[in-house]
Amino acid sequence: MTNSSSSLTFPNWHRRYVQQAQWTRPLRRHLLSQPGLVHARSVLDVGCGTGALLEELGEGGQRQVTGIDIDFTSLSFARQGSRSRLACADGHSLPFPPASFDLAVCHFVLLWVDDPLLVLKEMRRVIRPGGAALALAEPDYGGRIDYPPASQELGRMQAEALERQGADILIGRKLRSLFRRAGFESVQVGVLGGEWGQDFQADEIEGEQAVLRKDLQGLPGFDPARFDELLAQDRLAWQRGERLLFVPTFYAVGMEAESN
Repeated sequence: MTNSSSSLTFPNWHRRYVQQAQWTRPLRRHLLSQPGLVHARSVLDVGCGTGALLEELGEGGQRQVTGIDIDFTSLSFARQGSRSRLACADGHSLPFPPASFDLAVCHFVLLWVDDPLLVLKEMRRVIRPGGAALALAEPDYGGRIDYPPASQELGRMQAEALERQGADILIGRKLRSLFRRAGFESVQVGVLGGEWGQDFQADEIEGEQAVLRKDLQGLPGFDPARFDELLAQDRLAWQRGERLLFVPTFYAVGMEAESN
């Protein structure tokens, strides 16, 4: 494993985001097949990043997808081979008129924004009557489970590091309240299940640990020697098939009422 966060290039980050998208793919397919969502033809991906969801949301040209992100470099990467419309914009102030889309989606986004309620209000503003807003994956590190016990210290350190970076590590439990306060009358909230039937591959373990290293290097009092010791124990647990990592990850669907 490389001992530097410099290994996390945009292609590496994109692979990470694609991996996260795979975790939530069954949920997306289920939700997008529901009445009121299955006929959505115009979709806004808020915080699309490197474009991990764009192709799937487009469904082979069946939907017109627009992706926005505040980071221009991420959008430049997403533009490679993408047929989606892309714009550099802030989710707190979407550059679209009201009722522009059938569906607005975000994925691992609300935990990072300054004002998640405002972002949800903007998503609601730009969807048409009868449309929907989906927050497809928002974690809650307050319910994180790490096993074996040697890995628990890494979990505590990562949660502290994410909070120091500005993440709301308890955003998952707040989703229902946020959607209601944003004005959605019909709100469905749930949590993704956990399955560990297949062991992680070596590159997946390395990717997880590279993200850990990047997150933890900024912690006050970071001890590289202790960290390397914990990583070695963690890697061994993955290789033995003993490692269990579960962060409760919530989703929410808010439907906009049909116009009279």
